[in-house]
Amino acid sequence: MHYSHMDSPIGRLLLAGDEAGLTLIGFPAGSRARRAEPDWEQRDPPFDAVKRQLEAYFDGRLTVFELDLAPRGTAFQRAVWQALRKIPYGETTTYGALARRIGRPSASRAVGAANGANPLPIVIPCHRVIGSTGKLTGFGGGLPTKAALLKLEGALPATDDLAEAN
Repeated sequence: MHYSHMDSPIGRLLLAGDEAGLTLIGFPAGSRARRAEPDWEQRDPPFDAVKRQLEAYFDGRLTVFELDLAPRGTAFQRAVWQALRKIPYGETTTYGALARRIGRPSASRAVGAANGANPLPIVIPCHRVIGSTGKLTGFGGGLPTKAALLKLEGALPATDDLAEAN
C-alpha cells in the first residue's frame, strides 16, 4: 500500500491506495482519524491526480470526482457507497431515503453503519447524508468537518441544530 498526505481546509488528509486505485482518505481527527500503517510506503506521485481534484473541490471548482477508486468492504457496504456517489453535489439525503434507494427500505441503520465505514469520505460523499429531522448526524471527521463540507457545497441544512456542529 502506498500513501501520501495532503493539507486541506479541513486538516491534513491521509491518502492511501494501490495499483487498483484510491482505497482510503483519512481525517486527522474525529472517530475515523487514520494514520499510515507501518508496512505502507510513502509515495507522492501516485496521488497527484487525487490531490489536484481534492484541491479543485475545496476551491469550489469541482463537483464530481473522476478517480480510480478501490474501496474495500462487503457487498452491502459497496452498494451503499455506490448509492452515495449518486447524491448530487450541493444536495443532502437521509439514511432512510438511501436505504430505499438501494432497495432495502427497512435497513436505514445498516445503511448508517455502512455510511460510517466509508473509507473514501469526500470523494464518496457520506457527508451528504443527514438525519431525518435535518440534523447533522455522526461523521468520521467530526461534525464541524461535516458542516464545513456541506457549507462548501451550499447544502448546509437550515436548522437550529447546526450550532451543535460548530
